Amino acid sequence: MKKLKIFNDPIYGFIPIQSTLIFNIIEHSYFQRLRRISQMGLSYLVYPGVHHTRFEHALGCLFLMQKAIRVLKSKKIKISNEEGEALQIAILLHDIGHGPFSHTLENSIVMDIHHESISLMFMEVLNDEFDGQLDLAIQIFKGDYDRPFFNQLIASQLDIDRLDYLKRDSFYSGVNEGNINSERLIEMLNVVDENLVVDKKGIYSVEKFIVSRRLMYWMVYLHKTSLAAEYILVKILKRAKELAIEEDNISISKNLNFFLNETNSYKEFNNDTLSIFSKLDDNDVMSSIKGWTTHSDSILSALCISLIDRKLPKVKIQNTPFSKRFIDETSQKVADTLDISKTYLNYYMHIGTIQNQAYDKDKYPINIKLKNDEINDIISCSDHLNLEALTKPVVKHFIYYPK
Repeated sequence: MKKLKIFNDPIYGFIPIQSTLIFNIIEHSYFQRLRRISQMGLSYLVYPGVHHTRFEHALGCLFLMQKAIRVLKSKKIKISNEEGEALQIAILLHDIGHGPFSHTLENSIVMDIHHESISLMFMEVLNDEFDGQLDLAIQIFKGDYDRPFFNQLIASQLDIDRLDYLKRDSFYSGVNEGNINSERLIEMLNVVDENLVVDKKGIYSVEKFIVSRRLMYWMVYLHKTSLAAEYILVKILKRAKELAIEEDNISISKNLNFFLNETNSYKEFNNDTLSIFSKLDDNDVMSSIKGWTTHSDSILSALCISLIDRKLPKVKIQNTPFSKRFIDETSQKVADTLDISKTYLNYYMHIGTIQNQAYDKDKYPINIKLKNDEINDIISCSDHLNLEALTKPVVKHFIYYPK
């Protein structure tokens, strides 16, 4: 790298790339694929501006990690140049295993394997290509490094990932309730006994972070319209997979066809499978769906038209389960209206639950460093009356069916 490379980001401004290795990783086709993976699935059907990608999110995380390293060093936390570079690589690649439409199609295209496991496989293949230069980054990503706060910066309840995606998703959706001060939160980070903590004067910023996370889930990530759209997308691929297995002459991209034609789960997700997966992105799925709007199978075509033309079903959400009587009456009405047997009813309607837990005090607690060097969980340090309530999972019940 003959000169400093920078990216211009609408959230943070200029993001510098500080090493040749990191620049070469960004230039790799595996990482460039993230330009074609949406950050927020089908949320653009509700919030028109959310067309940002995993690529932008990864670069934002890189920027925040660079800042976190500078802040911790300024507080006399020893981080070597090698460790700093490894931290940047680990956060840069933490989402590289996402498939098309990110979380929406997780366990739909590839079964029984989460994107974190695929990310690790990508990192291991890249490590071979770069002659072992990712060894330390992989250790940190897996949580095997002997300095726990390194992994806590990657994966915890106040990690770099969340600090970027909440701010970024709030920005692009226009939902100001989710806008957090990521950079102030990072300024407040500290390390005690090799564990990540927040300085006492950062308490209010942490409170705002937890509340903002709760609001973003209800208002954006679990919005009833995008929820229905994402279930329809899953059911489209389910129906397409059934037709592909039946040897129906279904027009489809080569990369997507590989996964739809496989009937087994990918517990043995190997490097050959990874190579095909690395060529799969949102474009494969959406181009196939556009083609399927005129497919001879009435179920597949109806679902695809619903998604492409945004003719989405009616969604109801409530705090209590729906009565059996309501479900039976609705099911019968849908079957009669569409003139279909109840065997195919699950393609057109769905009953389920959604859950929102803003903060889990038992998993990676957010610890506050008090002035007497005592360490306490944010719940016991805060005077926010509702913070304790936000630790409890809130479950809601939903149903959707054709209007």
